[in-house]
Amino acid sequence: MPAKNTSGPTSLSYRCGTATTPLRYQTIGDCLTETARHHGDNDALIVPWQNIHWNYTTFNAEVNRFASGLLALGVEAGDRVGIWAPNCYEWVVTQFATARIGAIMVCINPAYRLFELEYALNKSGCQVLVTAESFKTSHYLGMLQTLVPELQDATPGALSAAKLPNINTIIRMGAEHTPGMLNFDAVCQQAPVSDEMLARRSAQLQPDDAINIQFTSGTTGSPKGATLSHFNILNNASQVAAGMNFTAQDRLCIPVPLYHCFGMVMGTLACVSTGATMVFPAPAFEAAATMQTVQDQKCTALHGVPTMFVNELELPDFASYDLSSLRTGIMAGAPCPEPVMRRVINEMHMSEVTIMYGQTETSPVNHMTGIHDPIDKRVGTVGRAGPYVEIKIIGEQGELLPLGEKGELCCRGYPVMKGYWDDEEQTAATIDSAGWLHSGDLAVMDAEGYVQIVGRIKDMIIRGGENVYPREVEEFLYTHPDIQEVQVFGVPHEIYGEEVCAWIRLRPGSLLDAGQIRDFCRDQITHFKIPTHIDLVDDFPMTVTGKIQKFK
Repeated sequence: MPAKNTSGPTSLSYRCGTATTPLRYQTIGDCLTETARHHGDNDALIVPWQNIHWNYTTFNAEVNRFASGLLALGVEAGDRVGIWAPNCYEWVVTQFATARIGAIMVCINPAYRLFELEYALNKSGCQVLVTAESFKTSHYLGMLQTLVPELQDATPGALSAAKLPNINTIIRMGAEHTPGMLNFDAVCQQAPVSDEMLARRSAQLQPDDAINIQFTSGTTGSPKGATLSHFNILNNASQVAAGMNFTAQDRLCIPVPLYHCFGMVMGTLACVSTGATMVFPAPAFEAAATMQTVQDQKCTALHGVPTMFVNELELPDFASYDLSSLRTGIMAGAPCPEPVMRRVINEMHMSEVTIMYGQTETSPVNHMTGIHDPIDKRVGTVGRAGPYVEIKIIGEQGELLPLGEKGELCCRGYPVMKGYWDDEEQTAATIDSAGWLHSGDLAVMDAEGYVQIVGRIKDMIIRGGENVYPREVEEFLYTHPDIQEVQVFGVPHEIYGEEVCAWIRLRPGSLLDAGQIRDFCRDQITHFKIPTHIDLVDDFPMTVTGKIQKFK
């Protein structure tokens, strides 16, 4: 007689996140209007280096001014408006002004060069581009003049360019004038469109309309334009805010880039959905500026990837900053070593810091830890399924796996993107017929529903027929006290197929060498997992969002 199958639904890797905050069937513009009505006197936006300190009444008015200017330029609902700039007040004004009139904002990576810029603008069909003058070593205006020589003789707002056939208007930030371009302030000051016309446009919009195109960060190949709706990102922001127990009294320091979901959803939109304060410490991440801003503005929350927190903690004068106002924040984008988490909690006073995980295609958060979760869950897992989100882990044939088994993580629910812009084939390869988005991440779920990410399907190293998961080797190497950061990947080998390689950044002053690292591994991890090649490096190739580009 066959043994009775005692496995039930709770023994399988499927969960749906519990919720306390209802979903909002609302547009982003209506959300801002509501917040300005209820919290008009609250600080909305503080950008110290631009001398910006606006309450919600003023912020809403500035958004309406730029929205009216775009309407006067003929921008229609569904038109694409690109934004190419580091963090600044103009960025967030553009974010909410485009949402108010139903234009689709296209986020352009501030680090893009000519080839990437041309690709993104043409792929998304941008009609308008809002640009900064420069950022670090990128002189945006010079690059645009190279890409679009027609600017020199063009009438501003009536551009016709061979390489960018959809673009008709380029709006530049700053006070100087550039041939063929409009100035941001001048657009805000155009003959105003009536409040009634602005209200009519807003009333025509639906929460399910596309509102944002986010190009994936390119860690595994050519960027794809994840297309997100009001409903996707407003609710993701609202649920993230609830997960941090955010209120209108919170003040969030946002050093992560706005062009990515971490900045514009988990940052600015999370604040606007609750009436909290957005604070931009610098155009791009600077550890000292971030700490100074937290102190000066008495921020209660701070976002960042683990590398940002490491750089803050290692400032020579770190102990001199008063960070006692901090309570919470988000660490995401990469695994957090336990020693770093302990220092963030104890020395930065972020007792309620959360870990969140997801991808651009899920708006971006689909997993989160709770503000009172034990530290082992905050460093060893990415938390549990977010509210209203279904999660399952499947095997190679699509079968639902038992708890504790390793497989691909899939997500279904309100945060799943509408699709990749103008790319039905890639959309169908990512979202199946039942609505499940396949992440490409390998994961394990425990009995409490906590999920551990153990690698990517494409990251798996196959050495002599043995599967090696880089994340597993990285987690072990992180236990060495002299190792600060590590990335493990496969390199070709004519006999084994692949060998394990590790790039390692040591802590300052460490004299550890490759031989000692191998000795540390020996007898601790299986021989075929021990890195054959070890390079001691000073830094890693990074995306702007702080993700390490293993393919490089």
